[in-house]
Formats: sequence, structure tokens, C-alpha cells
Amino acid sequence: MALVPTKQAFTLLDEFKNFALKGNVIDLAVGVIIGGAFGKIVDSLVKHIFMPSINLLVRAISGKSELKFDDWQWNGILYGNFLTEILNFIIIAAALFLFVVKLLGFIMKMKKTEAAAPAAPPAPTKDQELLMEIRDLLKAK
Repeated sequence: MALVPTKQAFTLLDEFKNFALKGNVIDLAVGVIIGGAFGKIVDSLVKHIFMPSINLLVRAISGKSELKFDDWQWNGILYGNFLTEILNFIIIAAALFLFVVKLLGFIMKMKKTEAAAPAAPPAPTKDQELLMEIRDLLKAK
């Protein structure tokens, strides 16, 4: 049996396509990407909002520095970084939604309609044509 590299490559490609386009694999990939983006939001919330606020509070309680009204301004709290992470999350989620739900859904729908389209029946053979003529003659009598 001779090995045909092009046939094996196409078979491997088809197997990979069937594996990669299964719903569970795509859902898992989307979950990982969304989870990573949401993890960045939580990380930014802690680093840029909570920790500077706690730092101001600890300095006020410990009395190590004179706390003035100016210290409670938004200078140390980096809310811009937090808002950037939220915006990044929204962009990532929207891109995934458009790609996975809309584009892949459209492709899957097109494949289903192609598969669902009934194929034309094959033309009858000479034997079948002869049998149909005999049937028609018998019905006529």
C-alpha cells in the first residue's frame, strides 16, 4: 500500500477541523479567553483602586504621616487603568461574540442547509425503465 502524503495531510486537516469546530472545544476556548480578560479586571481593581485606598486608610490610622485633605484626592488611585481594563474586556468579549456566535454560527448554518438539501435521485437504469413500462401496461389493463 503506497502512502499518499497529500491525502494524509487532507485527512489530518479534516480531523483537526472536526475536532476544533465542536461546540465543547469552542465554548472552552471562549471561556478561557473571557476568564483571562475578567482576571485582568479583578487584578486592576485590586492594584489600582483597592490598594491605594487601603494605603491611604492605613497611613491615616497609623499617624505616620500627617494626613491632609489633599491626600484623599484621586491622585494615588489609578482609576484610568481600571477603566482601560474594563474597556479591553468589552472589546475582547464583543470580538469573540462576533466571531464565535455570528461567523461560526453562519458557517454552521450554511453547512446544515447544504447537507439538508436533498440530492437528486439517480436516473433509472434500463432494467428499471423496462419494469416501469411493464407496470404501466399492467395498470392500463
